[in-house]
Amino acid sequence: MASPKRFIAGAVCPRCAEMDKIMMFTDDAGEQVRECVACGYTDALSDLEQPSAAELETRVNKRDNEDDHTVKQVVFFKAGSGD
Repeated sequence: MASPKRFIAGAVCPRCAEMDKIMMFTDDAGEQVRECVACGYTDALSDLEQPSAAELETRVNKRDNEDDHTVKQVVFFKAGSGD
Protein backbone atom coordinates (compact mmCIF):
# COMPACT_ATOMS: atom_id res chain seq x y z
CA MET A 1 0.00 0.00 0.00
CA ALA A 2 1.35 3.40 -0.96
CA SER A 3 2.01 5.90 1.81
CA PRO A 4 1.33 9.63 1.63
CA LYS A 5 4.11 11.80 0.23
CA ARG A 6 5.94 13.76 2.93
CA PHE A 7 8.60 16.42 2.61
CA ILE A 8 11.89 15.79 4.42
CA ALA A 9 13.02 18.90 6.32
CA GLY A 10 16.60 19.92 5.57
CA ALA A 11 17.11 17.35 2.82
CA VAL A 12 19.19 18.49 -0.16
CA CYS A 13 18.63 17.13 -3.66
CA PRO A 14 21.73 15.28 -4.95
CA ARG A 15 21.11 16.52 -8.50
CA CYS A 16 20.04 20.17 -8.25
CA ALA A 17 21.22 20.91 -4.65
CA GLU A 18 17.90 22.54 -3.71
CA MET A 19 17.05 22.31 -0.02
CA ASP A 20 13.62 21.27 1.28
CA LYS A 21 12.41 20.04 -2.14
CA ILE A 22 12.70 16.29 -1.41
CA MET A 23 9.59 14.27 -0.62
CA MET A 24 9.58 10.65 0.46
CA PHE A 25 6.93 7.96 0.16
CA THR A 26 6.50 4.18 -0.06
CA ASP A 27 5.27 2.83 -3.38
CA ASP A 28 3.04 -0.21 -4.01
CA ALA A 29 6.09 -2.51 -4.26
CA GLY A 30 7.14 -1.58 -0.72
CA GLU A 31 10.19 0.44 -1.74
CA GLN A 32 10.88 3.81 -0.21
CA VAL A 33 11.15 6.44 -2.92
CA ARG A 34 12.54 9.95 -2.63
CA GLU A 35 11.66 12.50 -5.26
CA CYS A 36 12.68 16.11 -5.89
CA VAL A 37 9.82 18.43 -6.82
CA ALA A 38 12.24 20.99 -8.29
CA CYS A 39 14.09 18.85 -10.87
CA GLY A 40 12.21 15.52 -10.89
CA TYR A 41 15.08 13.41 -9.52
CA THR A 42 13.89 10.07 -8.11
CA ASP A 43 15.71 7.39 -6.14
CA ALA A 44 14.35 4.14 -4.69
CA LEU A 45 15.63 2.50 -1.52
CA SER A 46 14.94 -1.19 -1.10
CA ASP A 47 14.84 -3.27 2.10
CA LEU A 48 16.50 -6.14 0.26
CA GLU A 49 20.13 -6.69 1.18
CA GLN A 50 22.48 -5.58 -1.58
CA PRO A 51 25.37 -7.89 -2.48
CA SER A 52 28.51 -6.67 -0.78
CA ALA A 53 31.40 -5.52 -2.92
CA ALA A 54 34.80 -7.06 -2.50
CA GLU A 55 37.15 -5.21 -0.17
CA LEU A 56 39.34 -2.73 -2.01
CA GLU A 57 42.99 -3.65 -1.94
CA THR A 58 45.07 -1.03 -0.18
CA ARG A 59 48.61 -0.84 1.12
CA VAL A 60 47.29 -1.71 4.57
CA ASN A 61 45.53 -4.97 3.74
CA LYS A 62 47.84 -6.29 1.01
CA ARG A 63 51.25 -6.08 2.69
CA ASP A 64 52.80 -9.12 4.27
CA ASN A 65 53.11 -8.81 8.01
CA GLU A 66 56.72 -9.80 8.57
CA ASP A 67 57.19 -7.90 11.82
CA ASP A 68 58.99 -9.62 14.67
CA HIS A 69 56.30 -10.34 17.26
CA THR A 70 58.54 -11.96 19.86
CA VAL A 71 58.55 -10.68 23.42
CA LYS A 72 61.70 -8.74 24.26
CA GLN A 73 62.99 -7.58 27.62
CA VAL A 74 63.10 -3.86 28.28
CA VAL A 75 66.12 -2.67 30.26
CA PHE A 76 66.04 0.64 32.14
CA PHE A 77 69.32 2.35 33.01
CA LYS A 78 69.73 4.52 36.08
CA ALA A 79 70.89 8.03 35.52
CA GLY A 80 74.41 8.78 36.65
CA SER A 81 75.06 10.54 39.96
CA GLY A 82 76.12 13.64 38.08
CA ASP A 83 72.71 14.15 36.54
